[in-house]
Amino acid sequence: MSQNHVAATDVRPPADAEQRRAIMPVICYPNETLPKPDLSQYLAARETAQKLDEVLVSPREASCFSVDAGHFFRVTSVEGPQVGDLNLWNQADLSERFFSGKTRALHGTHVTTGERLWSNLPYLRPMATIIADSLGWYGIDSYGGSVHDVIGTRCDPYTGNLLSGDHYHHCCHSNLTRAVADYLGMTLAEAEPYIHDVLNVFMCTGFTRDTGQYFMKASPVRPGDYLEFFAEIDLLGALSACPGGDCSAEHTSDSAACHPLLVEVFAPGANTLEDWQSPSRNGYDGRHGRG
Repeated sequence: MSQNHVAATDVRPPADAEQRRAIMPVICYPNETLPKPDLSQYLAARETAQKLDEVLVSPREASCFSVDAGHFFRVTSVEGPQVGDLNLWNQADLSERFFSGKTRALHGTHVTTGERLWSNLPYLRPMATIIADSLGWYGIDSYGGSVHDVIGTRCDPYTGNLLSGDHYHHCCHSNLTRAVADYLGMTLAEAEPYIHDVLNVFMCTGFTRDTGQYFMKASPVRPGDYLEFFAEIDLLGALSACPGGDCSAEHTSDSAACHPLLVEVFAPGANTLEDWQSPSRNGYDGRHGRG
């Protein structure tokens, strides 16, 4: 039997195909036992918070910022609709960084108020909690799209070169690499390995029903819209104002209309978080079945 014949017969559905498809799904990680953030405490502390710093991220560029544990930071669209790619690290240990895959597994493909950004293994603890989302009304649209995704990896020059052979340098991966290198006094080669999969702030995305492909559509973000976080640990952040603008048509190019993004950092008032403690790293004993 030829290999071609085997491949052709393999696609014939079995007699019980519909029964197999009809099996109900099971949630991989039921999250009812996740530690719950005290949003009421965070929001009460936010009421008295004072602004400490701000960074205006230029279009098609990225900038770094720092946020101490127990402080707040807000990302705001200014001037026009714009999406951003966010990386986060532990200020004191860059090996601990945002883990988009586990955040997706624990909360879903898109995140909003009350959900958290988790760090990579072996740390696996909350890095930041979303406390406010002006686009929380959007939900999931008829195409399966929603905002603030943890499914996209970030636009990068390697994929661009693979698909079109070009060398575009203002994609989010390169923007973040330059920003981290400049902020920490590193070379590009030293900084690049720290760049990781992102939270796509304001980006509207999903998967097509027929082919399962990752799609983007025009973000519903407008000037004044924001996503705000509570820093659970001391954070270094980097945010890229994506060269796709609102990602309505162009993903990575100089032709899309792009706008700046504003990052603001706020310190809570005295004694508003007296009972709060920064989360410890994950409690797993690390033996991996040995010792």
